[in-house]
Amino acid sequence: MVSVDRFAERPVAQHGTPESVWRENGPTYPDLVHDGLAHLVLVAPHPDDEVLGLGGWASMLAASGVPVTVVAVTDGGASHTPTPARSRADLEAVRRAESASALVDLGMVDIRRLSMPDGQVAEHERALVDALVDVLDTVGRGTTVWCATTLRGDGHPDHEAVGRASAAAASRNGCTLVEYPVWMWHWAEPGDEAVDWESARTITLDADAIARKEVAVSRFVSQTTRDGNEDEILPPWVLERLLRSHETVFV
Repeated sequence: MVSVDRFAERPVAQHGTPESVWRENGPTYPDLVHDGLAHLVLVAPHPDDEVLGLGGWASMLAASGVPVTVVAVTDGGASHTPTPARSRADLEAVRRAESASALVDLGMVDIRRLSMPDGQVAEHERALVDALVDVLDTVGRGTTVWCATTLRGDGHPDHEAVGRASAAAASRNGCTLVEYPVWMWHWAEPGDEAVDWESARTITLDADAIARKEVAVSRFVSQTTRDGNEDEILPPWVLERLLRSHETVFV
């Protein structure tokens, strides 16, 4: 897959496409129209993607009374190498706690944790489709239910597997599907032919949503600080691309 290869060729430590380049050269997209949205199901491969990608919009919906259900596919246990002092299970517990705190900051309390193995989602894609259909069916059917998932061309294998599974589940349920990028902003460039820009839509965040998202992101200490000899998973240049005054989805 082009996007996965592009991401692999551009490690996070190499900074990727700077936010200044996106700001100065990135195209503008139509506003997202979401009239009639009655329930948002926000699917996250790892316990932070929901906040990084769509936390601002989800918090605005929650504040307006729209129910938001978060589906955490994995517990994020593969983000760091296990050590004698901290096992994979320990890290998963930390990341679940960070995510729970962040979602409270955003006004979201309905969290469904699937605890699939981090880094191996594609191997469990069929089971994930069934699990997502079950979640979607519990909240409703039809186009007033929206499923927001990571972009199928985001570059991270887990993100793309979750996007594919969500698309299949949405098709079975009959709900509306939108996809949000996280790592695409790192490896892609403005006008990149690997991205379907015609499908991009903008969500402008209000001041309260921006502030709530910044607080929520600060909860992910395990990802934003160095861990021994390992660099941050989310260094400042990554966060700069994700803490904008707007968020982007693909329809």
